[in-house]
Amino acid sequence: MDEIIAQALLLSYNINMFRVLPCSFFAAIFIVLNLFLIPINAAFADDFHWAINGSIFILASDNGKQGADPAPVLPSVGGSFAWQFWGPLRVELTEDIYFTNYEYNSKLGYPMACNPENRSAFVIGFVTAIQLTGVIPIGDNGIAVRVYGGPAADFRLVVLAFGLNHPADFTGNIETDAQLQTEAILEYFWNEARWFLPVMGAGMDFPINEKFLLGFDLRVWFPLYRLWTDENIPAIDGWRFGVGFRITPRNTSK
Repeated sequence: MDEIIAQALLLSYNINMFRVLPCSFFAAIFIVLNLFLIPINAAFADDFHWAINGSIFILASDNGKQGADPAPVLPSVGGSFAWQFWGPLRVELTEDIYFTNYEYNSKLGYPMACNPENRSAFVIGFVTAIQLTGVIPIGDNGIAVRVYGGPAADFRLVVLAFGLNHPADFTGNIETDAQLQTEAILEYFWNEARWFLPVMGAGMDFPINEKFLLGFDLRVWFPLYRLWTDENIPAIDGWRFGVGFRITPRNTSK
């Protein structure tokens, strides 16, 4: 009875959350919360997997054509939670967090990641993906190949860059006003579905001891929004590449 009441309360909580959260955030949160409706002692509890990861993000850009700083190479941290629902297939929820400085090109109407001395805005990105993952074991010692892909979104928090508070930083001209540029950067990222970046990738896991696997990953995020917007921006801009590693607890019960 207690378990039924707990499940009902959690379901009610999810319904209320739907009323106050944007649908794009709700989809990922709903899946994670409802996984806890599954009894802990269920037979397939061993099919849940989690990992922590660190990556290097490369935000591609054509620096020569738009006068931007060199393409940034950014560290990120994150994690994943997966359910192995059939054979080698898993549904996996991943999250990666990164941060960097941005400036705004008023001639192109386009924000560009930049060096600190040219900054106008500070951006924290939360890259969320729900992907289908295939895990192919190689032998019996824990080595496996992973191939995955699915929809992903970059939910970016945009604020005025730290340290910009002198009157000279607020001129009323978007070419030089840090606050106006920050507002333009925020509007750009959230319009025209520019947050939508489907992901594909591949990785390989190796046992490092009896409890953990060490994995290596290569990923690419596709700027699908370029099909309907930003025709005047170089073709490479918006693409994102990642290389990283992850640590996964080994499932020794199977």
